[in-house]
Amino acid sequence: MLPMNLTLIHLDKPSTSFAAVFTSNRFPGGPILVGKDRVKESLAIQSIIVNNKISNVCPGGIDDRGYGDSDSICAAVAQALQLPSKTAVIPSSTGIIGWKLPVQAITNAIPQLLQTLQKDSVLPAALGITTTDRYPKVRSYRSKDGSWSIVGIAKGAGMIEPNMATMLSYILTDLDLPRAELQELLRSTSSSTFNCISVDGDQSTSDTAVLISSQQVPLSSSATVADATRQEFRAALDHLCLELAEDIVRNGEGTQHVIKVQVKGVADVLAARKLGKAIVNSNLVKCAISGCDPNVGRIVGALGSCLGNYLCNVQDADLNLQEMTVSLGGRDIFRHGAFNLDPTAEAFLSEYMFDCQLFPKTMPEHDRNYPPHFKSVDLVVDFTPAEKRGSVAHADDRGVLIIGSDLTEEYVQVNADYRS
Repeated sequence: MLPMNLTLIHLDKPSTSFAAVFTSNRFPGGPILVGKDRVKESLAIQSIIVNNKISNVCPGGIDDRGYGDSDSICAAVAQALQLPSKTAVIPSSTGIIGWKLPVQAITNAIPQLLQTLQKDSVLPAALGITTTDRYPKVRSYRSKDGSWSIVGIAKGAGMIEPNMATMLSYILTDLDLPRAELQELLRSTSSSTFNCISVDGDQSTSDTAVLISSQQVPLSSSATVADATRQEFRAALDHLCLELAEDIVRNGEGTQHVIKVQVKGVADVLAARKLGKAIVNSNLVKCAISGCDPNVGRIVGALGSCLGNYLCNVQDADLNLQEMTVSLGGRDIFRHGAFNLDPTAEAFLSEYMFDCQLFPKTMPEHDRNYPPHFKSVDLVVDFTPAEKRGSVAHADDRGVLIIGSDLTEEYVQVNADYRS
């Protein structure tokens, strides 16, 4: 029996309208190398083949980083589906790094895989791509006029800090948009959603996001209507990807608290992202939130470390350090260079974090699946000058949103025993 799941996403017809983004990790898996070639060279895509358990990253005994094995599996899928070429297939793998794919076993299983193809639901695919995920992640949107839709699935629970897209995510639509437009849309939405999450600060070698259209619903010939459709699609795609991104964090290995950090008043988006990730990637902050301990000095310490070590070229005046405020759960905890705390405030913060906890600590990790709520530990770091606060522009400023998770004993247990 094949020691993994195979998942096949297959379109009725080849599509020339597709896009993909991949990990920026310098030691990517074979599927990433093949996928990049498909984006550059393929005229059309019709299938996506995904395996879990083994990521096919720099396996021993071969010198092509796993490219040939991933390409061979694409060829086998193309042959089984009677596609004109293996270049119509994009591969993805996720799982243990360094192991070689059982290519022959996968090839032998493809005929059985084809028998499971159906059009009723995307849920089997969402389940098939999971590894240590607690539950499958599916999000969808139907247009206001009901003429087109988007559906997306994603996997990811650990080794999460993308810098291109996400762990594995496949987004399908029937709206026919040009390939170049889809590529720009996917890259843009990935930057503000998937690139703004972190479970453990470790970037995967296999991150892949694919956006593909079946091209069944053409754009209106009216320029006004087409422009409105494009705007609706962009907004829907942004929202869907943000929901999937948060699902990934809420589903993170051992996660008990989702942490949301909104950074405002920073003109440089990359600098704002660094500041937010400095908080959600701080083990001290993560542990404090895990224990519902209002040890908020760790938050300001993480910010100061980031400013002093990674954003040292940013002038103090540009960030208005003296006017920086930090709030937790809607309550100011730091203002004008000093903490704003007392026993009453600390009791409130502790209770607030306890209320945001996902599961009872006595519940075993393997029994934790769908989240009982969508609460989060909300932090706002605001560098906006005092004279601009309270304005309409300040109220409308969404800033940069970073989403992370706490650090629990269960996370350590899952990753200490991952291969055993």
